[in-house]
Amino acid sequence: MPARIEDYALLGDCETAALISRDGSIDWLCWPRFDSAACFAALLGDAQNGRWQIAPEGNSRVHRRYREGTLVLETEFETDAGVITLIDFMPQRGRNPSLVRLVRGKRGSVNVQMELIMRFDYGRTIPWVTRGEDGATIAIAGPNMLALRSTAPLQGEDLKTVSRFAVKEGDSVSFQLIYGPSNLSVPEPVDADQSLVETEDWWRKWSSRCNYDGPWSDAVRRSLITLKALTYQPTGGVLAAATTSLPEAIGGSRNWDYRFCWLRDATFTLFALMEAGYYEEARDWRNWLVRTVAGSPNQVQILYGAAGERQFIEWEVPWLGGYQGSTPVRVGNAAAGQVQLDVYGEIADALHQARAGGVPEYEPAIELQRALTDHLEQTWHKPDHGIWEFRGKQRHFTHSKVMAWVAFDRMIGRCEQFRLDAPLDRWRAVRDQIHAEVCHRGFDKTLGSFVQSYGSKEADASLLLIPIVGFLPASDPRVIGTVHQIENHLLWDGFVRRYDTSRADDGLPPGEGAFLACTFWLADNYILMGRHEEARALLTRLLNLRNDVGLLAEEYDPEGRRQLGNFPQAFSHVALLNTVLNLGRADSPLKKRSDTKKKHPQTG
Repeated sequence: MPARIEDYALLGDCETAALISRDGSIDWLCWPRFDSAACFAALLGDAQNGRWQIAPEGNSRVHRRYREGTLVLETEFETDAGVITLIDFMPQRGRNPSLVRLVRGKRGSVNVQMELIMRFDYGRTIPWVTRGEDGATIAIAGPNMLALRSTAPLQGEDLKTVSRFAVKEGDSVSFQLIYGPSNLSVPEPVDADQSLVETEDWWRKWSSRCNYDGPWSDAVRRSLITLKALTYQPTGGVLAAATTSLPEAIGGSRNWDYRFCWLRDATFTLFALMEAGYYEEARDWRNWLVRTVAGSPNQVQILYGAAGERQFIEWEVPWLGGYQGSTPVRVGNAAAGQVQLDVYGEIADALHQARAGGVPEYEPAIELQRALTDHLEQTWHKPDHGIWEFRGKQRHFTHSKVMAWVAFDRMIGRCEQFRLDAPLDRWRAVRDQIHAEVCHRGFDKTLGSFVQSYGSKEADASLLLIPIVGFLPASDPRVIGTVHQIENHLLWDGFVRRYDTSRADDGLPPGEGAFLACTFWLADNYILMGRHEEARALLTRLLNLRNDVGLLAEEYDPEGRRQLGNFPQAFSHVALLNTVLNLGRADSPLKKRSDTKKKHPQTG
């Protein structure tokens, strides 16, 4: 059985990622890209679906950490006979991607065992394994090849590769696994010790660029490193998570593939990167965004592949039993074909905030944003699937309309600032019309709160974004009432659920954890309302949910006291970054995004 979600650590080379448990087992790895088929898929099945474990024989006490400022993981195993340190890392991508594991003796003598089970195609395909001329163990199936080299003796045993060896104080044993296309020559070995030095140096140079030195700075740096690890270096796209199908409720069916880039993450991600001093990454993410959505405005999707791919076929993997029995396991994401009007607002806001933050202008963005605004003028009044990607019927979601307002508001502001030729009077009229409609149809006077969709009585955590995007000030009684309604109906032991899945017609069985990003949004609302002590207390609770190496999943189960959903989740870490910066800086991302310097009509 795989470990608890929060018991995993992340390894990565900014093109793919692996998850390693506290017992030294790499249970998830896709090569050569984040969204490639996994060659280790024990995370979603069992050991026979592929894994790579290195650990002492028998029982041990485990302590682990990342080397400061890096994604180099050290796991210390203490046994009665001695202590060893397992060092795991993925070097920055050269000709071939690789994963290096070093076992170093610290005290006494420890018997160690290594078990490598290579399975391509999400744990289904058993490769043909041979021995190369230099002693490498070579595994081939179809287009894929893996080459394992080690200073320890290797042997085949029951369709797996194993090794047993003793490590004394001062000893060092290395393992390196390298991926390559099977039609090419066997990948050359790497110098394990030199790769360690170079990898550590690369990450430390990158993380040293962080300009934040306020409260919770360690959490900020770890979240930034995690965000960088989830960035596809060749294009600048930021993936939502490194995994697919980790459940939102253990045993449930809300299991989705998150190894793609969501547009709605764009503005939050840009803020986090810019505010921490990472303008190059912010620029790359902005450029990825513009290139990816370029084309016909009516074909804009909510999510794309790491390089901007648009075609996704969602299919189920029948040979994987799911994480702790949570089926189905899904590859691809059918939500790419949904209509979600809020993404137009996210694109406009991201481009606006990038300019305001000092990211150099990108000419193609101007005409693209105008074309998107023209299209939205014809479609904003239609129903959609909403931010939470309901698989039920389309409806008029309040958050979607708010973000349509954002799209016009930011475009109008841009044209006014740069005196661009545009139908400003017409767009201002549409902006005001959307605002009036939301305040009339999206607000329930009886409840004193905005609601999930027009005519609904349901609370929805996405409504916490109303003051954050500047639609209404946090002091507005309607915003105060909405926060109160969310506190009364969506809090679960102090953490925020997206909505009540037992009451919502979302096309899925009920049941999921509290959504961590939404809980950070509640803290942001407290800041805007001047409830700083409550915001600080909530942030502290959220930070305490991170695992022993500082990582967060998508959701949290307060009853089971465990993390849920895909892991690590970029949106959770981006929300963490922004909330910390909102509390730690006077000129915060929250102030910049919520203050659009507009006089909002007090309609309704």
